[in-house]
Amino acid sequence: MKSIISLLSSVSLFIQPLLVGGLLLNPLSAGATSADASVDDFSVAEVQPSGLPRMIITDQEAGGGSQAEQSIADGILTVKGFLKPGRGMPGFVSLPLILTADGSPRDLSQYKGVRLLVKVHSGNLSVQVSSTEITNFDYHTSAPIGRHSEGIKEVKIPFSSLKQMWSAPTKLNLASVTSINLVAAGGAPAEFSYVVDEIGFY
Repeated sequence: MKSIISLLSSVSLFIQPLLVGGLLLNPLSAGATSADASVDDFSVAEVQPSGLPRMIITDQEAGGGSQAEQSIADGILTVKGFLKPGRGMPGFVSLPLILTADGSPRDLSQYKGVRLLVKVHSGNLSVQVSSTEITNFDYHTSAPIGRHSEGIKEVKIPFSSLKQMWSAPTKLNLASVTSINLVAAGGAPAEFSYVVDEIGFY
């Protein structure tokens, strides 16, 4: 468990300079409000709607060998990778979608959950909601979205269905949400691949 917390702490240290250093590649995004139901429509390849660069976080600093690549074309996010867990811990690859340019939380109390247009080709995909009130990085996470034979389809994930993985249960405070994370994870080596058309709230 310490290795997971250490890894996520290093992730926080990586993101913080981007926020404090004023890396706002799209300053207009700073005006986003809680009334904006969209998180990302993937219309811009280089940066998130928050203005922050797109990023991938893996388990490599905790001894894993998981890796992935993301690409965006015609408003579609494509992610392909391979989970290679480290000794004694699951492998994971996370794509954080940060909701505001300065990393401050958004109040999502008016919404019921996360909505995405997605197709999972292989492996699985979970949606994770990060909030300022969770200090041990055990953020609220959905059940995995499995493979399906249809094309891109709408999936709705109620906030009420999200669970923490190892902590004593803490109610999700929807006034304190900082990011929506797309997470592929597993305890055995495996390929994963998925595409997302858009993601937002409903």
